[in-house]
Amino acid sequence: MRQKKPGKIFLVPYVVWIAIFVVAPIVLVLYYSFLDIDGNFTLSNYVNFFTPVYLKMTFSSFYYAFLITLFCLLIAYPTAYLLTKLKHSRLWLMLIILPTWINLLLKAYAFIGIFGTYGAANAFLQVFGIEPKQILFTDFSFIFVAVYIFIPFMILPIYNALEKMNPTLLDASRDLGASSLRTFQKVIVPLTLDGVKSGVQVVFIPALSLFMLTRLIAGNRVITLGTAIEQHFLVTQDWGMGATIAVFLILAMAIIMFVTKNRKRGY
Repeated sequence: MRQKKPGKIFLVPYVVWIAIFVVAPIVLVLYYSFLDIDGNFTLSNYVNFFTPVYLKMTFSSFYYAFLITLFCLLIAYPTAYLLTKLKHSRLWLMLIILPTWINLLLKAYAFIGIFGTYGAANAFLQVFGIEPKQILFTDFSFIFVAVYIFIPFMILPIYNALEKMNPTLLDASRDLGASSLRTFQKVIVPLTLDGVKSGVQVVFIPALSLFMLTRLIAGNRVITLGTAIEQHFLVTQDWGMGATIAVFLILAMAIIMFVTKNRKRGY
């Protein structure tokens, strides 16, 4: 008689955890998406989602998530590359990650003070003779704060990918006459692409459903799907419509994870 592998026993807690905290909530959200505000079964929530109002919110969510991810990538890649060249790179990396330990709400309120009319940002502008500007409650302040919050999550996977890269490949590229730019394009970028994909995942997906910063930093000038979900669950009490938006948000996240997942490459 064939015996079961004892290692499978250790999968039980993992399977139970996934079932309770991943599968069950998704099923519950899907269930509520078919209910109207009175608790009756309906398909109208899915019909309403494809109206101009919600389609505009969807476009806005993807637009701002794309900008936040793009700026994070443009700053994070050269920063991660520079960190690998520094003597105490792990110490500098820890200092970059350190702000992630601070509560998001505290950081948002800190930036309200910085970008306020009498805050540090306007005080800095006045040094150069520039009159105080309305920095808070603008697209700039929203994207700036979001990039500040998410950029450590983009730096870390790229840094890890750069650290794992075989330095002899760079030496071989230079020995074959490739310029620094050519080496970067043909060697460094392809070998760190998995790190970039991981960084895009951990930034784009949460940026897609931001709602706290849209209220505190953007002053509700930026409306996203996360904002709409919050409004439907906490204000209008239309849990069905909120759940429907969440279903499409989950689908979008699943597609993004599939597109950006790391694939094994043969050599």
